[in-house]
Amino acid sequence: MAERIATLGQLLDTAGTQWRAFDIGRHITKFDKTQFMAIEQAQIPYPFPLAGHAWLAIQFWDSKASKEPYVWFLKFPIDEQSKLVSASRDHFASMVMEALGEDLTSEHAEGKLDNNPYVFTPNANKLATFNAQLKVLLKQPASQYYEYAQQYFSGQVGFNNWQNVAVQGIADFALRLHEDNNLVKLQDAWGQLPAEVLQPLSAMLEHVDIPVKFCEQLAKYAQTAITQQDTIALCCALRAMSSSSAKGVIAQLVDTILASELAHDSDVLLTIAGRCFSLLEDGDRLHIFMDNCAHHQQIDELFPSIFADLVAIPSVRPHLLGLLRKENRSETLARAIGRLFS
Repeated sequence: MAERIATLGQLLDTAGTQWRAFDIGRHITKFDKTQFMAIEQAQIPYPFPLAGHAWLAIQFWDSKASKEPYVWFLKFPIDEQSKLVSASRDHFASMVMEALGEDLTSEHAEGKLDNNPYVFTPNANKLATFNAQLKVLLKQPASQYYEYAQQYFSGQVGFNNWQNVAVQGIADFALRLHEDNNLVKLQDAWGQLPAEVLQPLSAMLEHVDIPVKFCEQLAKYAQTAITQQDTIALCCALRAMSSSSAKGVIAQLVDTILASELAHDSDVLLTIAGRCFSLLEDGDRLHIFMDNCAHHQQIDELFPSIFADLVAIPSVRPHLLGLLRKENRSETLARAIGRLFS
């Protein structure tokens, strides 16, 4: 490995490993290798940046060994065009080679990168979801906590007895909706689940393309939440639906929210920006959304942070920049935009 390693893909290939790369900043999304190569070579922007960074999970394994795959959770800064800052990636690659040499999967590799500035630990919900997803991808059985979670969601232990349901069990259940009649169990249980379960569950379902029928059920549940002004229930439904291919159902719900009494609620606005951002590629909807952000009481905090978040997403950026030139903006929105540049 004497020649210069130009990319992480090259580093992993040269070490003789098989590997996969995922975005885990917003939704856990597997990159195909051509796309990942283009991202690494700064030919295309990072598609889903969050807080000025690309958040990656790279899973790799020695094709000749039978050991469990290794995973690196990495965050690299992006530039103002949302492209990967290659100097940081190169720095990480050189630190890896210094710490591990060519053998990335040896017994001695464990713990060698613990203090690396580019390595991070995802929160408990995301870590559990990623573990659950890997087991599904590798066709391995779920964790030991899955069975109890199944009993819980089928109502056998009582929905208020949630204290013994492990986060990993909830994640395994969420990632296996198409097995063991889990989807039906969840549809029957949803309206009776306490917030203590709904919140982690929806944080896991946001990485799952849930079926249209379930998405429609959640949209109805969300409509009731709007009527009752229950922001927790509404945000949970929005998050759980956000990766579904039933985009029309989600779009209709978001439009209803933006015209409702919860339209200026910060948690609701942040959930739409963070999870349903692809719907803001529609210029008219984006205009209404940003206008609602501008009317929020804490405009000086919320508006700039949502603007910065969305303008970094390559698919939303042109529409947001288009809004800056639009003439028929409300005075409040015009003022909020003016403050960004003053």
